[in-house]
Amino acid sequence: MPPVSTSSKADFAEVELGPPLVGLARRPDGTLLYTSTRDLGPYAPSMAHVLRSQAARIPDAVLLRERGPDGAWRELSFGQARTQADAIGQALLDRGLGPDRPLLILSGNGIDHAVLMLGAMSAGVPVVPVSVAYSLLSQDHAKLHHIVQNVQPGLVYASSATVFAQAFAALASHGLPTITAADLPALLATAPGSALERAFAGLGPDTVAKILFTSGSTGLPKGVINTQRMLCSNQAMQNHCWPFLKRERLVLLDWLPWNHTFGGNHNFNFVITQGGTLNIDGGKPAPGLIEQTVANLREISPTVYFNVPAGYSMLLPYLERDAALRDTFFRSLKLIFYAGAALPQDLWERLEACSVQALGKRVVMTSSWGATETAPLATSAHYPIKRSGIVGVPAPGVEIKLVPAGDAWELRCRGPNVTPGYFGRPDLTAAAFDEEGFYKPGDAVRFADDADPSRGLVFAGRVAEDFKLSTGTWVGVGALRVNVLAACSPLVQDALVGGHDRNEIGLLVWLTPAGAKEPDVLAALKQRLRAWNAGQTGSSTRIGRIAVLDTPPSIDANEITDKGYINQRGGLTKRAGDVAALFAGDGGKI
Repeated sequence: MPPVSTSSKADFAEVELGPPLVGLARRPDGTLLYTSTRDLGPYAPSMAHVLRSQAARIPDAVLLRERGPDGAWRELSFGQARTQADAIGQALLDRGLGPDRPLLILSGNGIDHAVLMLGAMSAGVPVVPVSVAYSLLSQDHAKLHHIVQNVQPGLVYASSATVFAQAFAALASHGLPTITAADLPALLATAPGSALERAFAGLGPDTVAKILFTSGSTGLPKGVINTQRMLCSNQAMQNHCWPFLKRERLVLLDWLPWNHTFGGNHNFNFVITQGGTLNIDGGKPAPGLIEQTVANLREISPTVYFNVPAGYSMLLPYLERDAALRDTFFRSLKLIFYAGAALPQDLWERLEACSVQALGKRVVMTSSWGATETAPLATSAHYPIKRSGIVGVPAPGVEIKLVPAGDAWELRCRGPNVTPGYFGRPDLTAAAFDEEGFYKPGDAVRFADDADPSRGLVFAGRVAEDFKLSTGTWVGVGALRVNVLAACSPLVQDALVGGHDRNEIGLLVWLTPAGAKEPDVLAALKQRLRAWNAGQTGSSTRIGRIAVLDTPPSIDANEITDKGYINQRGGLTKRAGDVAALFAGDGGKI
């Protein structure tokens, strides 16, 4: 595809993207089969093979960087990563770990975490990275107990016995061996031997690389089996979508947690595959931590920037008021990528405005659709898009089945990127796939242009989140939530959308720092929503009530993940009393 030069407002900055080559077939039962017509081609047998290949090709290139306690950057080259992974792999085998005795990692992103993960995968030991919140924020450690009981790890790692003391104490009853960063020098001193090479020789596409636990809409997390086939096919798909990386060295600054598929599979493996550098961001979109991200971006110019909507919401005020930061951020930037939740259109437009200020052109913004069960890439908007919500076309090698679901389509997925199932839960595995082997995530989509399937799909929310008003009118929660967040910007961070079997829609909202400073924020929000309602033609999008929540979302109650994603079902269940109060009186009426 030739460099992008579409003009609307300002031109797009040039970037070479793969053309959206798709086919669409309608079946007699009304379902659609939506596929890429590009052949995926071969891919590596495992990410451990990719690491060894890159270590031989570019041994001195920096793979990972992280700030130490003194603020200086600690670096790990590809050659060092291979050497340390081999030592760790042998040490894990010496301790009796293997395909049936995984490595459980409690700590967040870091070089030590990375070499443990790479070492385990080089030795055929599944890695189970666990959300730090389950150890440090949880009050009951119920999810941590559940995960340990499910996978029966052979070893548990946490960076610090002091920081993770409560988690270690909670796990004491399981009788598991534990190690910390203080034990790593001994592991790294292990001489790799024939056991490691035999284990490496046994690696293949069906080898279990990871077990990633989903946050779950309700109940306890599910362990998604991630095979090497899933991880490696995903990277081959990405190569087709973003060919500009053949000529641009990839540089990332990324905070997204490695216990999630976005940060731990997509971004981490992306850097290894591309021979790039991942600068591990100690910041995140939270008060007191976003400042670390900003400080890092003052000296690092990423090639591609990945974040979630909450991250962009907190970063934008800094970009808008600081020209030097803005110039550094956009200097080498080829793509702005968001995922995990739809980006409110006002944030989209503000990011474009910042890029125009810095470059005189718009940096291409893009997204995709995927899940933990798809490793995660399944669709990709690898072409210019002009608005939020478009998640693209099927990636090469992926088949998308679209099943009629009201005025939208239920999306189902099949391909080498799809999980074989849930660890230890054949019942959940059977329920997750249809009779043709298509994975059923429960997401709804529409075509961006019904007459042109190459324009891709638009995310239309979670099928299970949608509800009916008492009038029988369906409310599409996903799209509505994004639109009202834009209408209430910059006062509202996130919202729960309620109204099942009621006469009108109600919002329960969490405020941004700017919203918390507003003298009469409820009156200001009502005014915004009256203006929003004036443009609506039906009850399915008109907001009738609003209330402000004064306690943060709970991770124990499944209201939020550690990436900041709000779980509508979990939140409404946890806040049943707030929902009842919202609809009981007139205080929240708009």
